[in-house]
Amino acid sequence: MTKLETRSNIPVPDDFYQALIETHTDLSDSQSMALNARLVLLLANHIGDMEVLREALRLAREDPH
Repeated sequence: MTKLETRSNIPVPDDFYQALIETHTDLSDSQSMALNARLVLLLANHIGDMEVLREALRLAREDPH
């Protein structure tokens, strides 16, 4: 049984998406990739549960088609 929450869990998802896009404004491709990497590491540290993190990695790698 997974502990990863995959259902929408952000009260206003569009607000988060807008904040994410704004965070990338005026960054080069390499700066944007570095930002994404730092964000992943910060959120992974916040989660802190290897079972959940492994499940997230597996799901993120799956082909959505």
